[in-house]
Amino acid sequence: MARPDKAAAVAELTDKFRNSNAAVLTEYRGLTVAQLKTLRRSLGENAQYSVVKNTLTKIAANEAGITLDDQLFAGPTAVAFVTGDPVESAKGLRDFAKENPNLVIKGGVLDGKALSADEIKKLADLESREVLLSKLAGAFKAKQSQAASVFQALPSKLVRTVDALRAKQAEQGGAE
Repeated sequence: MARPDKAAAVAELTDKFRNSNAAVLTEYRGLTVAQLKTLRRSLGENAQYSVVKNTLTKIAANEAGITLDDQLFAGPTAVAFVTGDPVESAKGLRDFAKENPNLVIKGGVLDGKALSADEIKKLADLESREVLLSKLAGAFKAKQSQAASVFQALPSKLVRTVDALRAKQAEQGGAE
């Protein structure tokens, strides 16, 4: 490949690293074309899975300001560039790797921070952003309901106390 082609490939990979929320490096040795197609579908709409050259990818990552361990670039490498929810793509990779042991998750990057393969698996165990936001909204709603019932209880308790005082005064006034 000519030098300008390599420069263009590095520039394209650099842009992908800069424009993605996360990137996961995998080894795909032994996977068929049909399996790779299935993998691409399982990653979701917000991820692009590309087979890459190790040297060019390492140069591109460095140019994007990302430092990755040299061991990630051993063997045939493919990168999943994630522009949306990284949890969804991590789950897709984890689930596909369970069914196809030839896919090996090597490591990756999340918001500029290097991740090990174990950290990516932990990321896959998280619930999706939408589920977490729903739980947060539910917690806020529950706290608001608790606060509303406390605020409603205060005036009614005050009214009951005042009524009890009046009754006691009326009782004491009638007894004298």
